[in-house]
This record gives sequence, structure tokens and C-alpha cells, in this order.
Amino acid sequence: MIIRPVDRNDYEAWLPLWDGYNAFYGRAGETALPENITRQTWTRFLDDREPVDALVAELDGKIVGLAHTIIHRSTTRLADVCYLQDLFTTPEARGQGVARALIYAAKQVAAAAGCNRLYWQTHQTNHTARALYDKVAEHQGFIVYGSDVPA
Repeated sequence: MIIRPVDRNDYEAWLPLWDGYNAFYGRAGETALPENITRQTWTRFLDDREPVDALVAELDGKIVGLAHTIIHRSTTRLADVCYLQDLFTTPEARGQGVARALIYAAKQVAAAAGCNRLYWQTHQTNHTARALYDKVAEHQGFIVYGSDVPA
């Protein structure tokens, strides 16, 4: 298995995983992300001025997993922190250590950026992922709220 940053040539292989990730969270068909959001997200990954990065996992030359991170400030720490916003593996790659390797690689990205914390969230019903997360991190009991802001 190879874990590496995305490059410009990965878009066509990355896109089905991105679509799969979004479909898992109900963003497909009528509720799919608009294409301009996907394109802007991809562009940010390739822009060194952006705090957003993308990693991919390869097995036998095929991209089978993705992890997207965002480095940002914190009001409770001097060092920046790293948010693992998206993590997804293809169904056929599950159970092969791909997600664990991507989390470990995200920790390395965080450390290289001077961060002293990596954190993420998942839906409470995502039992498969939570079984792994409980082994590699601590659930700290927070409940996440969100509200769209009118433009």
C-alpha cells in the first residue's frame, strides 16, 4: 500500500471515491454536491496557499482511499490543529488497513505542519468506522451542531 498526496493526474481516479464518500452521507442524485464545489475542492488541494490537503491510498496501482485535511488555528492551543474532514475507502479495500494507514498519514501531515492535534467526526450510525476510530483515537464526547448561514 502506498499513501501519498494527490497530484493533478489523480482527478479521474479520486472522483469516484469522492462521489462515494458524499453518497454515503446522503449527497447523491438530487442532493449531490454541485460540480463547482467538487472542482473548487480539487483546486484547493493543488494550491500550496490553501490549508486544505488530500492524501490517497493506492493498492496495486489503484486509488482505493482518500483523506482530506485542513490545518487551522485553535483558541485553546498555541499550535495549529489538523481536522481530518473526509476519510473514505472503496468497499473492496475495507478491512485491509487502508483507513488506518490514511489516519496515520494524516497524523504525519499534522506533525509536519507543527500541529499537536488531529481530530475528526463521523455520523453516530457509522458503526464500521467507529470500531476503527475507537482503536486509534479517543471519543471525547462532543456533539456537533451546524447551521447554514444565509448568503
